[in-house]
Amino acid sequence: MEEGSQNSEQLLEEEEQLLEEECDDLAFDSNDIEIEGNELEIENNNLEVEDKDLRIEDNLTQIEDNNLESEGNDFDDDSQHLFDIEAHGQENNGDDTVVIEGENSELQGKDCPPPVAGMEFDSYNDAYNYYNCYAKELGFAIRVKSSWTKRNSKEKRGAVLCCNCEGFKTIKEANSRRKETRTGCLAMIRLRLVESNRWRVDEVKLEHNHSFDPERAQNSKSHKKMDAGAKRKVEPTVDVEVQTIKLYRTSAVDPLGYGSSNSYEGEGCQHDRSKRLNLKKGDAQVIHNYFCRVQLTNPNFFYLMDLNDEGLLRNVFWISSRSKAAYSYFRDVVIFDTTCLSKKYEIPLFAFVGVNHHRQSILLGCGLLADETFETYIWLFRAWLTCMLGRPPQTIITDHCKIMQSAISEVFPRAHHRICLSHVVQRILENLGALNDHEAFQSVLNTTVYDSLKVDEFEMAWEDMIRHFGIADHEWLQALYEERERWAPVYCKDTVFAGMSTFQRSEFTISFFEGYLHQQTSLKEFFDIYEQVLQKKHQQEVLDDLESRDSSPMLRTSSYYELQLSKVYTNEIFRRFQDEVAMMASCFSVTQIHVSGSLITYMIKERQDQENLGDAINFEVMYDKAGAEVRCVCSCFNIKGYLCRHALCVLNYNGVEEIPFQYILARWRKDIKRIYVPDIESNNVDITNPVQWFDHLHKRALQVVEEGMISQDHYMVAWQTFKESLNKVRLVGDKHVS
Repeated sequence: MEEGSQNSEQLLEEEEQLLEEECDDLAFDSNDIEIEGNELEIENNNLEVEDKDLRIEDNLTQIEDNNLESEGNDFDDDSQHLFDIEAHGQENNGDDTVVIEGENSELQGKDCPPPVAGMEFDSYNDAYNYYNCYAKELGFAIRVKSSWTKRNSKEKRGAVLCCNCEGFKTIKEANSRRKETRTGCLAMIRLRLVESNRWRVDEVKLEHNHSFDPERAQNSKSHKKMDAGAKRKVEPTVDVEVQTIKLYRTSAVDPLGYGSSNSYEGEGCQHDRSKRLNLKKGDAQVIHNYFCRVQLTNPNFFYLMDLNDEGLLRNVFWISSRSKAAYSYFRDVVIFDTTCLSKKYEIPLFAFVGVNHHRQSILLGCGLLADETFETYIWLFRAWLTCMLGRPPQTIITDHCKIMQSAISEVFPRAHHRICLSHVVQRILENLGALNDHEAFQSVLNTTVYDSLKVDEFEMAWEDMIRHFGIADHEWLQALYEERERWAPVYCKDTVFAGMSTFQRSEFTISFFEGYLHQQTSLKEFFDIYEQVLQKKHQQEVLDDLESRDSSPMLRTSSYYELQLSKVYTNEIFRRFQDEVAMMASCFSVTQIHVSGSLITYMIKERQDQENLGDAINFEVMYDKAGAEVRCVCSCFNIKGYLCRHALCVLNYNGVEEIPFQYILARWRKDIKRIYVPDIESNNVDITNPVQWFDHLHKRALQVVEEGMISQDHYMVAWQTFKESLNKVRLVGDKHVS
């Protein structure tokens, strides 16, 4: 009891201190307290009291029926920053970050994602109702722990919503006959009114120190006030659960003044709320028909539509359950491909692209954009992150665009944002195409960018290049150079690329739809081939899985490193690693040049020409004996995902017989889908929550489906297993009935 009280007091002190530092105009009213006891016959002992006259706020969950009404394409003025989504079977594994609401600002149905810092709501009631719905889904009740107002005003400026089990009873209350229900739980969210007159979640604590009791929570004060219409609506003719979602957006004006992604100049660009997709006759019906068809066969298919003030389609985004599953395995690096936008294709298509364990591009979501403004990118990135359960990639690669860069910094603050190097080089050549000796310039540029191993080498080579060709005063090139840490390889060596970088002249194919689209491809033509492309690529992945599992690659050397990874990696990745092992023969003269404790720096020479021993390049390799850690100046491991010939030589020189486990990435393994099953262990499932039952069973079933596609024998076993399991489950139901 004493510990819980101290925690509660400490939380209030932190809140007061934060408010005082943030704005002198705000003050915490000490009379904003929670009253509990036998004197007030109030269910769950929860009563929020504000100001000195102790005004009871009974309308925390009341929402006027006439607010935010939306039918078809008719929108009122208050809905301009909102848009509706229809999501089918949306997953909820505890990491989702979308704000879920329904008609009349009521929360619709289950699968309310957990709160995260940064969520915004149009009103305090919206925020309260969201947290209340989330609590109801998990099986706990909430109350207002504290709230504060503007000095000399009753205008609410902030509040803390907590679990009903927060704190402990006082000594006087503890002596009453009422059962103790508080456990000192610290689960809470802190809300604050920000400058845009919206309510933002500033702090979140999700962990509870007690078990959930859905039955008791159902009868709590906070949940009794929830409107019956807030329950999930199911389409009567379709066996698919549908939920309506409203995702909150940022201000309609781009505050940064950046231009479109086709510009490097940073010219200003105001967001036009009337902007809409340039659809031809029948295109809208094509989109609608596709979504309706897919949602019948893919229960976890998700699509999102953004409408303008006139109810016309502005942007659309969709993602399949297969893409969401793929992201669970391969979410380290993502490319945001806007080729169709930058090259002015007829369809304004974008795509999130990853790479699988065979080094093949995989689709992680795609859609259509009406414009390329800050607001649109914020909308898109937040929606995509929501589908990926709030788990951002380690690295995201995009074209060179300041406005996109700003949106990524806001939505993915912890991700490494890098600019596609091939895009940068291409733009340099286009902008300097008027140079007299253009071919010579291109050769020098490639050498400077691709062959520099250290920062000082790159910077010196760059200075020599711009001086030699007389382009030192080129403003656009100067601005690009200022951002070199996002695109020049020498600055990105600590960034994980998993083979998706364009730092080599022979680079990874970024576009997932490469070879299937051209500038005149219509929307109807795209949707005609879309499923075919996905199916073809998935079949290729299945075939490669089978080949890697059943075949043994031919070894080219006697090195145990080669034998070791031939048993682990897929054939494609092993062949690339095998080249590094074979090229160890071109490395010689391993020389120790510096020692600092257990850290040793070596210099290795590599022949570029087998007949000319003088034509060699020096590579520095650092080796830590204590942890068997090795790092080469070429940074092959971070860029490609496997060790280079230089690092292998140093390991061999130090008598390390096997490649250390930290340099064998799980993402390249043959059995990646068997050894790594994300977020579906049974001990993480709340046995009282049917939503989590569905998620857990669905993901386990997907594993059987994936394995069942390997061969005809696998298919027959999987099919028989499903039939037997279904019969057993039905027997359980029959027992309950009898």
